[in-house]
Amino acid sequence: MYDVMLACGRWLENTPWGITVRDSAWMYPVIQWIHFVGLSIWLGTTLTVDLRLMGVGKQRLTAAELSNGLFAWNWIALSVAVLAGFLSFSAEATTYLQNIGFFLKLAVLTPLVLIWHLVVHKNIGTWTQTGQLSAIGKWAGFIEFLLWISVVTASVGFLLTNAITHA
Repeated sequence: MYDVMLACGRWLENTPWGITVRDSAWMYPVIQWIHFVGLSIWLGTTLTVDLRLMGVGKQRLTAAELSNGLFAWNWIALSVAVLAGFLSFSAEATTYLQNIGFFLKLAVLTPLVLIWHLVVHKNIGTWTQTGQLSAIGKWAGFIEFLLWISVVTASVGFLLTNAITHA
């Protein structure tokens, strides 16, 4: 299985966009910056709703109203982060595939995005329907908050152990 992933990684590195990003002196850092901006906005909007679910912050809006208000920003930021992350990955796929931090990041990130979309976002209205926060909503926000901290930690670990250097 690992050999298949490396073969796919080599193919991806040899695509026109992989070669262009890797060979450019400025593209890789700019794409990384765009990736970080997208992730920061995604994380900021998500954690804002999680904190509201946990009862933190002013109660002018329910968690459901806040989530609905941030919905477009949340998904635009995720789309930007995924596209820029894919382009970064395309430039050095085999190096990424040899880094345990990268796998840890994806192992936490993938179910987290599914949990956010399938559980939290779909149930947030029910959890705040009475104007009071439900215990399930508080726990969901808290668990998701912890998972996001895990993603950030794995991402930093990936960056610290990453052998890619672009000077």
